[in-house]
Amino acid sequence: MDFTYDSTFQGAEVVRMYKTLLGTQGFRKGMDLYFKRHDGQAVTCEDFFAAMKDANGADFANFLLWYSQAGTPVVKVTSSYNAEAHTFSLKFSQEVPPTPGQPVKEPMFIPVAVGLLDSSGKDMPLSSVYHDGTLQSVASNNQPVLSTVLRVTKKEEEFVFCDIFERPIPSLLRGYSAPIRLESDLSDSDLFFLLAHDSDEFNRWESGQVLARKLMLSLVADFQQSKPLTLNPKFVQGLKSILCDPILDKEFIAKAITLPGEGEIMDLMEVADPDAVYAVRTFIRKELASQLKSEFLSTVENNRSSEEYVFDHPNMARRALKNTALAYLGSLEDSEMTELALHEYKTATNMTDQFAALSAISQKPGKTRDDVLADFYTKWQHNYLVVNKWFALQAMSNIPGNVENVRKLLNHPAFDLCNPNKVYSLIGGFCGSPVNFHAKDGSGYKFLGEIVLQLDKLNPQVASRMVSAFSRWRRFDESRQTLAKQQLETIMSANGLSENVFEIASKSLA
Repeated sequence: MDFTYDSTFQGAEVVRMYKTLLGTQGFRKGMDLYFKRHDGQAVTCEDFFAAMKDANGADFANFLLWYSQAGTPVVKVTSSYNAEAHTFSLKFSQEVPPTPGQPVKEPMFIPVAVGLLDSSGKDMPLSSVYHDGTLQSVASNNQPVLSTVLRVTKKEEEFVFCDIFERPIPSLLRGYSAPIRLESDLSDSDLFFLLAHDSDEFNRWESGQVLARKLMLSLVADFQQSKPLTLNPKFVQGLKSILCDPILDKEFIAKAITLPGEGEIMDLMEVADPDAVYAVRTFIRKELASQLKSEFLSTVENNRSSEEYVFDHPNMARRALKNTALAYLGSLEDSEMTELALHEYKTATNMTDQFAALSAISQKPGKTRDDVLADFYTKWQHNYLVVNKWFALQAMSNIPGNVENVRKLLNHPAFDLCNPNKVYSLIGGFCGSPVNFHAKDGSGYKFLGEIVLQLDKLNPQVASRMVSAFSRWRRFDESRQTLAKQQLETIMSANGLSENVFEIASKSLA
């Protein structure tokens, strides 16, 4: 699992690790002491650490490295089962990659929440673990637990669970207990098992994402070699088990059945191939929609509501699931599914549902798409935030040749090149289309190059943000590299170029 996050997100995750280690009550005690000591004061991360540590008498060893050591730890886990001794071992190794100014890194304090699943998919009771030469109890109130937090603090160490009477499937990093990159020896079979059975929703989702990434990369290779594409039945069954689980939170289901985006898959490739990735993702979506059509139809029907819009979690989750299912169905070349999306559009009682139906309809070019886009604009033209979403939806479209539609939208009465948010919606949205921004003929790059030069005379800050879409041009094939580089060089040679745009463009070329 691999997460990219900014410093704010990482800071929040570090604070959350205190709660993972101390539990809700221990964290509350630490917060109480923190406010008692420092209310109204200017304080440091060390003060917060000290309050958590002192309130609980906790040993946090090298925890403060999270604040002083840059980089994301890479943690590798291997497992082994001893059937005779009834023990299950997890061996951890960790490494923090070198960063500027910090070539040598120390091992971090990493809380790894773990559970073990038996052959029926149930959590196994855990009572003790052998670590650092001692047998340590993990029980709570003398009762076995179903999940425990292992404290990984060294470059290499081993934890051995006792009284394990069959080979388990480990559920690692439950609840995303630490902001790390985790690499494990879990097989595809193990991941499918976790996808179907894990009681931890994060790991159930992550197992599906790992499998989806592997599947998509494999199919991309097949596509590039002109081999026929086939979808693994286990993957379909895994998503079906989630879609049809009545106990799971509906918002979780919506997220769990959503495939990784094209950009995420291209980032995993040595040479990014936007056409192949788009073709594969489209193929998988259509196959899932076709094979799970009745389940998706039931999901839409069972999660409709004609009642007044309510902004709370149950209703938000219901809408998210219904609209995710509708998007899948909308990908099919099926007039009945188009009629279904039109029905959802016309009967929607709120903008969220109506926009989702519009998104489903807009996947395919034609008169229906054009009519509904026009109708939506007429209804919402006085709400500029909704109009920005309307621009972005059209700009991000992967309909071939969409650059010409985007050029036309530049002249739409609601568009204003001097308005940064409208620029981000239309131009930024267009740069998010793998098919059209990265078009083989260079039309997408040429369009952005022209817009950047126009913008630079109006708002250099916005122009510099837009030119950053070229920053990863070396990730692509030689033909696309040449076309993108030409646009960067054209931008650089323009008279009166602002320092903002010059800085980004020159760094991209360096």
